[in-house]
Amino acid sequence: MQLSNYIADLLYRYECVIIPGFGAFLTRNQSARIEQATNTFYPPSKVLSFNRQLQVNDGLLANYVASAEKCSYETALQRVRKFSAHLNTELNAGNPISIKNIGEFSLNEERAIQFEPLNKQNFNTASFGLSSFVSPEISRIIQGETVVKTDKGVVNLATQQRVSRPYLKYAAVAAIALTASGFAGMKLYENQVQKYNFAQRQKANSLVENQIQEATFVIENPLPVINLELAKQIGKYHLVAGAYRLEENADKKIEQLREKGYSPMNMGVTRYGLHQVIYASFEERIDALKKLHEIQRDENPDAWLLVQEID
Repeated sequence: MQLSNYIADLLYRYECVIIPGFGAFLTRNQSARIEQATNTFYPPSKVLSFNRQLQVNDGLLANYVASAEKCSYETALQRVRKFSAHLNTELNAGNPISIKNIGEFSLNEERAIQFEPLNKQNFNTASFGLSSFVSPEISRIIQGETVVKTDKGVVNLATQQRVSRPYLKYAAVAAIALTASGFAGMKLYENQVQKYNFAQRQKANSLVENQIQEATFVIENPLPVINLELAKQIGKYHLVAGAYRLEENADKKIEQLREKGYSPMNMGVTRYGLHQVIYASFEERIDALKKLHEIQRDENPDAWLLVQEID
């Protein structure tokens, strides 16, 4: 089903994707790891889980479906609800269900939902192109000393080899000495360069200060300072009150919400030619969902959450 692809797309971007009326998929980052027993390397990934308690529509899935299929939000929401009803019907009938690229659902003896994620799907975008692999264990061989019997007695070849090549020791000492002298010369050169650069910066700063002093002038009658306080919406989580074809209707809605104590704003014209009016904006998703549930319960059950960066 196409909706399973949309859900998978959102799991790459968000930590929580809710299917209204069914439940929510949650992701948690997991670092790269090595399984010692099998010498298997696993890249960074996201651990996928399911929460049956989160069923309230936050607008994320329906808004993404509307954008992908170029349809209205209401049409997309209706399709999402139909998909959720199908999942609940199959589970209640005792039939296991599978969502492509995500996982499988079933009911246990207590009629509780069991979710088994598909481990082959990695929703961590930082691990794109990486896969698990098995590395053979590295064997380290320690070579022992070779002993040979001669007419003069027992001879250790490894010791004899070290003794027979004393020039290697002197060559190593010479290399260290050359390296030290080269390093000292390089440090001396760097100190000279730093002193020269510092002197040039001092000259440049002095020249700039003189030019600034020459360009200074005084205004005898300066204009009074005017402080303007403009309301600015911050955050990418917006609670949508409605969408209007005519801009004057959107302005009326903004006035009504302002009288109720909200901080409304016109988000501009969408690709469908509608003016979206929002109650307020939030930086944190959890704060936006809390306020959304309150508005849906007490004032507007059709309010929904829009996730969008403000330019």
